[in-house]
Amino acid sequence: MSKKDANSNTIAQNRRARHDYFIEEQFQAGLVLEGWEVKSIRANRAHVSESHVILKDGEAWLIGSYIAPLESASKHVHPVADRTRKLLLNKKELSKLYGAVERKGYTLIPLNLHWDKQRVKLAIALAKGKKLYDKRASEKDADWEREKARVLKER
Repeated sequence: MSKKDANSNTIAQNRRARHDYFIEEQFQAGLVLEGWEVKSIRANRAHVSESHVILKDGEAWLIGSYIAPLESASKHVHPVADRTRKLLLNKKELSKLYGAVERKGYTLIPLNLHWDKQRVKLAIALAKGKKLYDKRASEKDADWEREKARVLKER
């Protein structure tokens, strides 16, 4: 997927993820959603910035994501905006994630919610937390790259 395609299909992003964590490896997971949730996502009413992923009983779960219910939803449906949602991954990916999280001390964080062939997908990442000095160093490097680009553009 090209950079342009990724941006145009993005529904919601976790902007703090790359600031707070070192991203080691990325995975794409499907989500088990209800009908009203898909309609709400199409209306851009979803957030993944405060969410996280846990592994439990051989399955992956997204906790803390928010999908705002629509007023136009059916009256017989009682939507829960921040319910726990199941992630769809194959067994090989799940076993790899279990090994990394349990033995190596990684954490699973959601990066973004996006469309892939008319299906809602969640990009998740194996990540290690950054210390304060790591965040400062990353910010310093980004500032230097920005300054370098500015100088080269002026020439």
